[in-house]
Amino acid sequence: MKVKTTCYKINELFETIQGEGSFTGQPSIFIRLQGCPVGCSWCDTKHTWEIDPQLQVASDAMLGKTQESDYWSELSVEQILETITAQGYQAKHIVLTGGEPCMVDLKPLCEALEQAGFSCQVETSGTFEIRVSDNCWVTVSPKVNMRGGYEILTSAMSRANEIKHPVATEQHVDELKALLAQHQITATPVYLQPISQKPRATELAIKTCIENNWRLSVQVHKYLGIE
Repeated sequence: MKVKTTCYKINELFETIQGEGSFTGQPSIFIRLQGCPVGCSWCDTKHTWEIDPQLQVASDAMLGKTQESDYWSELSVEQILETITAQGYQAKHIVLTGGEPCMVDLKPLCEALEQAGFSCQVETSGTFEIRVSDNCWVTVSPKVNMRGGYEILTSAMSRANEIKHPVATEQHVDELKALLAQHQITATPVYLQPISQKPRATELAIKTCIENNWRLSVQVHKYLGIE
């Protein structure tokens, strides 16, 4: 009997510095998955939203991108590991992002990466069940009242190792406080991330972090001008 191979639709695979949350400054390999129905208005990766079969390309074309695009490749777990080795990447931390990576079962990929000596982190909106390895670090960036109409899951909030919330207005802060109370989250580290690095959003985030003993995430990679 033929064993089914687990494959993932990937928009980008690259090495850089993690610029957000607890792992800020950590050399990391980003695996950006294609597909997201959540519909955040301020999303900076809208090119990953749609999965158009006509835009599937070979892995070499995906890896050779020089600018953002909605072209994607489908790679098996084994091909992902082979690609990381072939690219000569030195980082030992893997960030699974998107898009919305938790639309698919990430456990086979996480387990294979960990067996190969990598640590894993997933960045998710909290609107899908999180299927990862036990050791995977889960960053939930809860997307409240977005166009897609998806609810934040209690299981996702409970699994989070950190909560990273984009803010621009007091309403965003109020939504987060309500969410934390609803899901009875008291001990998980909370990061506020100013949307688009705007001065007013940054001032609000700093003030709110101090008032609530939360942490600030400022998207260091964008200030540095790197991917």
